[in-house]
Amino acid sequence: MNKDMCVVCDDGILNIRVGAIIMKDGKILMVGNDRDYLYSVGGRVKFGETAEEAVVREVLEETGVQMEIDRLGFVHENYFYGDVPSNRNKLIYEISLFFYMKVPDAFAPISESFMEDNSKEHLVWASLDEDIKMYPEFFKTELKDPTDTVKLFTTDKR
Repeated sequence: MNKDMCVVCDDGILNIRVGAIIMKDGKILMVGNDRDYLYSVGGRVKFGETAEEAVVREVLEETGVQMEIDRLGFVHENYFYGDVPSNRNKLIYEISLFFYMKVPDAFAPISESFMEDNSKEHLVWASLDEDIKMYPEFFKTELKDPTDTVKLFTTDKR
């Protein structure tokens, strides 16, 4: 099995990630765990696969549903400090590609995924108006009025 596109450098870690934008009835499907925030369905690209292949694989792994890509929506450059055991307090530079997905009419996702620390992940239909912490943060504003334009966002929490 190919390894995740994660490169450990002297100064930090480089991740290449994909995320799925799964919208239904004005809500977005997000992932939660025992932390105080939600994050997008998705994960790291594996060496040898394309970003498109990665997002389809990640959606299937995290929801149990095979979905098709609609279009690329966002590119996100993100500097932040890790909060899971393998990267806790390490500086991470993550490049993420977020894809709008075609949502089937009978979409019934299930979650059976776990974090590296064995905490169970769960799926949440989140309203963009809810007072909850959500990553990426720009989802709350940008997904209220989506466009066909691919947008670049940079977040720097160094």
